[in-house]
Amino acid sequence: MSSTVSGKSGTWRNWAGNVTARPAREVTPASVEELSAAVRQAAEDGLRVKAVGTGHSFTAAAATDGVLIRPQLLTGIRKVDREAGTVTVEAGTPLKRLNLALAREGLSLTNMGDIMEQTVSGAVSTGTHGTGRDSASIAAQITGLELVTADGSVLSCSEKENPEVFAAARVGIGALGIITAITFSVEPTFLLTAREEPMSFDEVTRSFDELFAENEHFEFYWFPHTGNCNTKRNNRSAGPERPVGTVRGLFEDEFLSNGVFQVANYVGRAVPASIPSIARISSRALSARTYTDIPYKVFTSPRRVRFTEMEFAVPREALVETLRELKAMVDRSPLRISFPVEVRTAPADDITLSTASGRDTAYIAVHMFRGTPYQAYFSAAERIFTAHEGRPHWGKVHTRDAEYFADVYPRFGEFTELRDRLDPERRFANDYLRRVLGE
Repeated sequence: MSSTVSGKSGTWRNWAGNVTARPAREVTPASVEELSAAVRQAAEDGLRVKAVGTGHSFTAAAATDGVLIRPQLLTGIRKVDREAGTVTVEAGTPLKRLNLALAREGLSLTNMGDIMEQTVSGAVSTGTHGTGRDSASIAAQITGLELVTADGSVLSCSEKENPEVFAAARVGIGALGIITAITFSVEPTFLLTAREEPMSFDEVTRSFDELFAENEHFEFYWFPHTGNCNTKRNNRSAGPERPVGTVRGLFEDEFLSNGVFQVANYVGRAVPASIPSIARISSRALSARTYTDIPYKVFTSPRRVRFTEMEFAVPREALVETLRELKAMVDRSPLRISFPVEVRTAPADDITLSTASGRDTAYIAVHMFRGTPYQAYFSAAERIFTAHEGRPHWGKVHTRDAEYFADVYPRFGEFTELRDRLDPERRFANDYLRRVLGE
């Protein structure tokens, strides 16, 4: 099966619709060899190269005016190694397909984010994560990866093979090459019991340390203009399985969390003054519930309401103070925020540019409904986050640059030196990488 190459391609848009690009051509390789050939051909033509997944990044990390690589033919599981507890998967595989395939094999990732539309390579390259006391981001569960570099050669990387590339390429923002396959550490499927319940903002922030320590996976949402939060604790369970009932699931996850929420956001966008009242109702709409299911059904949920997002990772011990500052800023401003603020955690990891690199981390994510001006809110939030040495998610809106990152990432220079070695001509560069990594 050969790759498809379209000549003058159309406009590429990301999921949120806030980033567009007009590549010179698009290539859909059906094998690693074809991908290598496309990279070499681009070099001959003097074009830059970027691979795009499902466009779930809010930054222009994947935008290019050169060759756009679409990885949808590079999908599926290459190998299941039960003895080693690993699964090797092609880079273009959507997380949704990976989770379903693993479940059929009686296997699961230890931790995952809350959506599964992204491709595995897009998710890990931008540092996608869920929440966990002991288990970290998706990239931290990688034991090996295969990378096509700027000269078209294929590098295998792990702790033993090309370890310095492995340390960086797990969260490589597409700067070091194009990932073609990833080996994840997996475990036999287990059950999680989720306990969701409303709590007040003051109660959550006051008892955050205990809630974090007592639960394997703790997260919460605060609804701006209210003192209300929704909390979620996920812990391993001996069972039995007690999934959310179909009717209740449809009502709460589809009707309330997607349908009614979408309508409420349209109303809020048209009449911003109505947002605080809507927020008070929204924050009380979801009642407490407990259910037990296999991991991906507990960790992930459908997200059909489109939005724009900024997320910063702050040192975990700075979370409560940062969040209180954010609430005080919203309370005294004329801003009207219809989307809840999401808070999660991750343990320190050893990946060069992971947002949790070398420090125990808490994440604070702010969202705005798609089509609503977000700059004033995000700028004010970013000022608060950066005062606490916050590190922005590589795939979400922020205005930071290389100078800032050199300060907040102790190993930043290690990454840029490796990039100089692997991609001296900046074959994989674009405007976004120029800003965040420097020339």
